[in-house]
This record gives sequence, C-alpha cells and structure tokens, in this order.
Amino acid sequence: MRETALGDTGTAAAPGPPTTDRVGFIGLGSQGGPMARRIVEDGVATVLWARRQETLDAFADTAAEYASSVADLAARVDVACVCVVDDAGVEEVVAGPGGLLSAMAPGGVIAVHSTVHPDTCRRLAEQAQASGITLVDAPVSGGGPGAQARTLLVMVGGDAETLERVRPVLATYGNPIVHLGPVGAGQRAKLINNLMLTAHLGVLESAYALARSLEVDPEQLSTVLRHGSGNSFAVNVLRGPDFGLGPMGAMAGPLLQKDARLVVDLAGAAGAQPGVVLEAADAALDSMGCQR
Repeated sequence: MRETALGDTGTAAAPGPPTTDRVGFIGLGSQGGPMARRIVEDGVATVLWARRQETLDAFADTAAEYASSVADLAARVDVACVCVVDDAGVEEVVAGPGGLLSAMAPGGVIAVHSTVHPDTCRRLAEQAQASGITLVDAPVSGGGPGAQARTLLVMVGGDAETLERVRPVLATYGNPIVHLGPVGAGQRAKLINNLMLTAHLGVLESAYALARSLEVDPEQLSTVLRHGSGNSFAVNVLRGPDFGLGPMGAMAGPLLQKDARLVVDLAGAAGAQPGVVLEAADAALDSMGCQR
C-alpha cells in the first residue's frame, strides 16, 4: 500500500493522479510472452503470473517479479494486461474467485489483449467500474515478432483518457495504437481483421489450385504474388510444398474458427450480412478441417 503524504497541518495531502508505474502481465504464451518481455526490457517495473513455473523461468534473465496468484499480482500493480486464449479465460482472470477485481486498488486499469466477444469486455468493464477500476479492450495483431519489433497493431476500445494513461505501456510493443471507440470496439475491429485473414487464406488456396490447372508453378506464383498487386499477409503464411491449408488446421484453425463464429454472432445481432468475406473464410476453415 502506498503511504499517504501529510502536509504541514498534519492532514492527508490530496492523492496524485493514478500512475502506471507498475504493470502486471497474465498470459505469457507465444503472443503475450514477447509483449511482457518488451515491457520489462523497457525498464517498467513488471509483475508476472503463470500457472506453470517453466513459463516464468523464461524470464529468469530479466528484472521481472513473480506473483504467487492473480490476486497477488492485482494488489501490486497499477495496470494489469491480460493475454489469455478465450472468453472463459478472460472471465476467470478478471472476475473469477481470486481474480484481478478481487484485489486491484481503485484507479487501476485492466487491458484485455485477448481476442474475445465484445460483450465479454463490456460486461467485465461494468463490473470493474463498480470497483473503481477501468477496463479497456486492446487486442493485437502481428504476433510475437511484431511485439519484439515494437510494431504490434493495438486496437483499443475504451475512453480516450484511459488510453492516454496506458499508452506508454502499450507503446513498449505497439505501433500503431488505434483508438476505435468505446469498450468492445477494439474487439469488433480485430474480429473483422481476423475474418479477412481467413478469407484471404481461402482465396489464396483456390488461386494456387487454379495455377496448377493453368500450368503455373505455385512456388513461382508465390514469388509473383509477394511482389505483385495480389500480395497480402496470407501470401507469407500459406507456403509450400503443397500450398494447402490442411497443415495449418491443428494450430491456427480453432482460433480462426472461434473468431469467425464471433463475427457471425455479432452480424446476426446487428442484422448485418457478412457477405462474400464469410464465404471465403468458410472455404478456408473447411480446408483446415475446422468447419464453422
């Protein structure tokens, strides 16, 4: 607990503005791990928590501190970053028994970097507000290499004042940092982004199949696409030897399937038609063996 400064009259001085001096990070996987390392290496006092000790062992060469529990981490930080896999994990870490809301001091900020349903973030933000804590959604795109290079795209939903408070933390791994609107807006943008990636993969797989039919070598075509107007991020993801999506199914398929389902749910609630982007995404998911 921070000590309260006393003025000459012996009365408590007015507290200063909330700080972001100490940052906690939960979710140290292939995405979150490099993000947390960037925060630590930038000299920010950082507290980490993980279920498995071997996850924390990867930070033994850094100045990071370790927490014994989520609640212990919450009590020691001003900003808590969450980068776990899904909605259930975010719910548990933020609002579950012994979660962040059980111990974080009023004035704290929770940044949800996971890709989850916007309604999950809005609901948790309301619970956090009741405890004097602000929650923003800040999903990212760019993977571990993007974090290491400080070039992660960070899509933020929440009030502008809170974003400015946590911007120095986000800037340790993110550029650009895009403010998209109120809580949940970052998630909506991220889900559309991921749906586009899935659709691009589906279109690209069909383009390689067409190339074979037209006696164009897919390997050579991949070089053309990387340097031509048909380029996309997917071109750098879908590579040889067979230029098919099947091998990606085990790792990427379930995550892209989850995100496509979330987009369909959002579109249904809004009375919107996803259109051809969903058709192309469905083709990709079918090829991965992860039908929506």
